[in-house]
Amino acid sequence: MQSIGVSYDSKAEYAGLRTVPVEKAPGHWVLASLGKRVLRPGGLELTKHLLAKLAIGETDDVLEFAPGMGVTAKLAIERHPTSYTAVERDETAARRLVKVFGGGIRCVQGSAECTGLAPESFSAVYGEAMLSMQTAEAKTRIINEAYRVLRHGGRYGIHELCIVPDDAREDIRREIQRRLSLKIHVGVQPLVVPEWQQFFERAGFRIVWEGRAPMRLLEPGRLIRDEGLGGALRFAANLVRRPDALRRVASMRRVFRDYRSHLEAVAFVCAKG
Repeated sequence: MQSIGVSYDSKAEYAGLRTVPVEKAPGHWVLASLGKRVLRPGGLELTKHLLAKLAIGETDDVLEFAPGMGVTAKLAIERHPTSYTAVERDETAARRLVKVFGGGIRCVQGSAECTGLAPESFSAVYGEAMLSMQTAEAKTRIINEAYRVLRHGGRYGIHELCIVPDDAREDIRREIQRRLSLKIHVGVQPLVVPEWQQFFERAGFRIVWEGRAPMRLLEPGRLIRDEGLGGALRFAANLVRRPDALRRVASMRRVFRDYRSHLEAVAFVCAKG
């Protein structure tokens, strides 16, 4: 575990793309390098619903797992909690977060599976678009870590990818996982909603809210709603200038469209105790 200071080299952001060919880089790296800020399956709207149901206020100590581009961090900080802490594995993302928000936050470089933070030190914990990329064992460790660092009565929120319907055939589920992992270049293991619920209940959580949204990450309407018209146009212009990235994004969009009827975004808020 390492605390990140305020120094930051903006030229280093997503520098990994300089040494990793675009066709081999993780999908979220490619999208971020093109100017995509909102990288959540249910978009900014479901994120805002999640934060509203978490009911973060001025008396809360907040912990975010894997804040990435910091879009949700900004929304959480605008609610003026007593404290905000982030745990981010990627050093570049961690430095970017501190550069954007300054010394008023704490950013710890480390793993959501084992944060090293004190038990029962937060009243609200959340993470988005991360558990879907983990194995069942890693999902369990992360959810258990959220439970450990939460105080009695604390809230835990997630925003993830799910497969629908609840009784989707096993062969379809395996095919979706395989093709998503192949195109995104990150292992993707989304669950049906009852399985997500079981993970929380086994950890000791009580589910208090569930929300759903279509998975339309790369559709024009969602791009405009998430990034604003100017941001969506910049993203499109960057695609035109980079044919290799355009091919990669088009391949991701195709697989999302191929499984449109089987992919959704889901969010939960759970309570401890």
